[in-house]
Amino acid sequence: MVPPTGAGQNASVPELGPSPLVTGQELPVADARAAIHAAVAAFIRATRAVDGQETVPLAAAAGRVLARDLVSPIDVPAHDNSAMDGYALHGADLQAVAATVLHVLPGTVFAGTPHSASVARGQALRIMTGAVMPPGLDTVVPIELCRVDGAVLTLQPGGLSAGDNRRHRGEDLAQGQPALLAGRWLRPADVGLAASLGIAALGVRRPLRVALFSTGDELRDPGQVLPPGCIYDSNRASLRAALQRLNVQVLDFGLVRDDPAALRQTLQHAAANADAVLTSGGVSMGDADHVRDVLAAFGTVAFWKVAMRPGRPFAFGPLHMADGRPGPLLFALPGNPVAALVTFYALVRDALLLLAGALPMPLPVLQARSVAAIRKRPGRTEFQRAVVEPANDGSGFQVRLTGSQGAGILRSMSEANALVVLRQEQGAVAAGEAVDVWLFDGLV
Repeated sequence: MVPPTGAGQNASVPELGPSPLVTGQELPVADARAAIHAAVAAFIRATRAVDGQETVPLAAAAGRVLARDLVSPIDVPAHDNSAMDGYALHGADLQAVAATVLHVLPGTVFAGTPHSASVARGQALRIMTGAVMPPGLDTVVPIELCRVDGAVLTLQPGGLSAGDNRRHRGEDLAQGQPALLAGRWLRPADVGLAASLGIAALGVRRPLRVALFSTGDELRDPGQVLPPGCIYDSNRASLRAALQRLNVQVLDFGLVRDDPAALRQTLQHAAANADAVLTSGGVSMGDADHVRDVLAAFGTVAFWKVAMRPGRPFAFGPLHMADGRPGPLLFALPGNPVAALVTFYALVRDALLLLAGALPMPLPVLQARSVAAIRKRPGRTEFQRAVVEPANDGSGFQVRLTGSQGAGILRSMSEANALVVLRQEQGAVAAGEAVDVWLFDGLV
C-alpha cells in the first residue's frame, strides 16, 4: 500500500486492539462484524487510508465515493414556478362561496420563456408546468378544475386555495445548503442532482485497491487443462465480480500454490500495491501450518471460527511492509465457493466500503414468508440460498430454498435471487413464518 503523506520508514503498524477470538469458541457474526468495523476505523485513523482524492466528470461519477460535501451553488428551483399545466392567477381573487370568474389574457407562459408583463386582479394567464410564475401571481388552477369559454375562466368554489400548485424558489434546495454529504456512494439520482445544479465534475475518493488471489495446488484457471483431482477456480471469478459491483480497483494476483515461498512473494507484492487483500482458501483448521506461519510473519492476522453457515473459518488483520510501514488489511475467506461468497457479503463488503471512505450502507433486509419449513438449531447464523417472489395470495413476498445448501454447490447460489438470513438465536422455521432475506440485486 502506498503510505499516506508524512508516513515515514518507522511508521508503526496500527494497533487494532485484541482479537475477539476465544480459543475453542465460535464468534457470533454480529461480534465479528463489530470487531472488523472497529479495526477498520482504527486503521483509517492511523494511516489516513481514505485521504486520496481525484476529480472526475459526471459521466464517470456513478459508484464513486464523494470526497467532500457538495454545496448547492444555486436555489432549486431557481424561481417560483408552476407545478402543473393550468392557469396562473391571484389567490386573492378566489371566492369562498360563489364561482370565481376571471378574464384570460392571450398567450401562454412556457418553461424557459418568462412572462414579464403584469397581470391585474381579475385576470388569469395560461401556464405550463415548470414555467416561471408571472409577477404578482401566486396560484395555479389545473385545467381539469375549471371551465374556459373563450376568454372567460370559471372556477367553482372549494376546489382550490391561494398558493396551490406553485413551487417556491429554493423549495427543494437553497443556495449554500449541502446537496450531498461527503462519503456518499454516488447513485444515478445523485449524479442527476449534481447536473441539475450545473456541476460538471465531482471530487471523489480514489478507488480502493483490492488485491485478490486464491490458494491451492488443486486449482486451475478456466480454459486450462484440468488434471485428475483438480478443480477450476470459481472463487476469484465470483469475488472479482462482487468487488467490481463496489467499483473498486481489483488487482488480480491469480492462483498461489500451497508453498510458503510463493505465498510470501504474493503477499509482499500485494502489500506494496493494495489497500486490502482478499484471499480464499488456506484458513481452515486442516490447512498446512505454513499458511498460518506465513500470514503471522506479515502482520497480526487473527484466525477466527465464526458461528455461521456456510463460512466458519475466517482470518482478518493488518499486514505490514518489510520496513515496518503499515500495509493493507487482509480478509482471508474459506475455500468453498458458496462459503467464500457468503462470507464476503456478511463480513467483508461493509468493511471495504468503510475503508473506501463511504458512509455506512447496510444491506437491505426484506421480510418474506417461508413456503416450507426450514430446519435450524440456535447457536449460529445461517445463510440459505433462496428465491423470493410475490406471494400467491398477493400478500407481500414468499421465499423458497433452492436445491442443496452445501458450501461447495455454487449452482444453487446461481439459481437463487436472495439469501435467507436465519439469526443466531433463531431456531427452526415453520411454513408460513416470516424470515429475513437479502436480495442479491440489493447487494452493491
